[in-house]
Amino acid sequence: MAAPQSAQVLDGRDLYQHRCGMCHQGIGMAVSLLSRRPGDTSNGLLEQRKDLAVEFVTTVTRTGIGNMPRIPRGEVSDPEMKAIATYLAKGGQ
Repeated sequence: MAAPQSAQVLDGRDLYQHRCGMCHQGIGMAVSLLSRRPGDTSNGLLEQRKDLAVEFVTTVTRTGIGNMPRIPRGEVSDPEMKAIATYLAKGGQ
C-alpha cells in the first residue's frame, strides 16, 4: 500500500511528465499551440520558460485557459499541483 500523500516527497518533474506531458511535452498539442504565440522563445515547452510563477500556473491549471481545460483537484491534488507549479516556476529544474 502506498504511503499517504502527505508523507510522500512529491517530485514536480515526475508529476509534470505523468500528469501534463501528454499535451505539454514532445509533440503534444499544447506545445504546438503555445509555440505559435508571438514572442515565444521556449518553442512551446513550459519547462523552458523562465517567466512562470507558481500562482499563475496554479490559476491557469485550475480554471483553464484557451484550449486547456480546467484540471480539478480530483484529477491533480493540491500538493501535486504545488509540486508541478514549483517545478515549472524554477524553469524545469
